[in-house]
Amino acid sequence: MRRPLALGEFDQVFDAEDMQILSAAFDKAWEAVQASGVIYQQDKIELVRAILAKHIIAAAKDGERDHSRLRDGALLALAKSDLRSTSR
Repeated sequence: MRRPLALGEFDQVFDAEDMQILSAAFDKAWEAVQASGVIYQQDKIELVRAILAKHIIAAAKDGERDHSRLRDGALLALAKSDLRSTSR
């Protein structure tokens, strides 16, 4: 099931165009995670999504608007996290 990136309190920081960019970056990052062959424990999935979202939001607050760099940075942040996973 695909769920949108929920930014809640950040709606006031970013305009509609920014929100589209951030949402697209998150969607692409999540698609990459799912296609990677890495399986996260069910109880870690929300944490994985949060790591991606937090990185994208932080980078966007610093002025980044290129969705590819936002996506790649989020994936790098996830790779650097210490979440345990298994390969398919």
